[in-house]
Amino acid sequence: MKKVLVLFAAFVLLTLNQAFAYRATDFSNDTKIVAAINLLEQAGETDVLRNLQRYAVKVSFDDLSAVTMNSSKAFAVSTYNNYGSRVIMINSIYKNAPVEQIACLIAHESCHTKRVADLEEETVATQKEAATWIRLKNTSKVYPDSRLTRRLDKLSGLYLASSEGNNLVQQKIASSGFYRNQLGLN
Repeated sequence: MKKVLVLFAAFVLLTLNQAFAYRATDFSNDTKIVAAINLLEQAGETDVLRNLQRYAVKVSFDDLSAVTMNSSKAFAVSTYNNYGSRVIMINSIYKNAPVEQIACLIAHESCHTKRVADLEEETVATQKEAATWIRLKNTSKVYPDSRLTRRLDKLSGLYLASSEGNNLVQQKIASSGFYRNQLGLN
């Protein structure tokens, strides 16, 4: 009986591992995005990968003008395609951004699971983006002086300076005209 239980436990464990198995190419065929997803896996960002898998998300670089107003200012969006499948679209102007930064955008967008984000979900997603940047940023590497680099550095600073009861990331989102309009906070 003991052997049967051990065999059953081993079978369940192997089945669960297989259920969570994935390939980065399941989510995208773009080499930069695949590299970013592999980097997230190497960094232990299992929650990001689990969300991508759970919602069968496809990730791509796209012109966001058809999806959002102010498309030139949008970094990435989580939305649905014409078939009702969830997609993450990264603004194609960031196609040449460092892989670490692409990974941060994917981490952020993977947190969006509602059809319409609210302040709480946007805060969680933005904190995830900041924490991922803190984890992945290579201190010996010089990153381009870009709008994306400045955003990630600013968010990570707010994230690190936050404390219980004083969430600077949430305060930044709540005071942003863009997010106030998008999240219906006006």
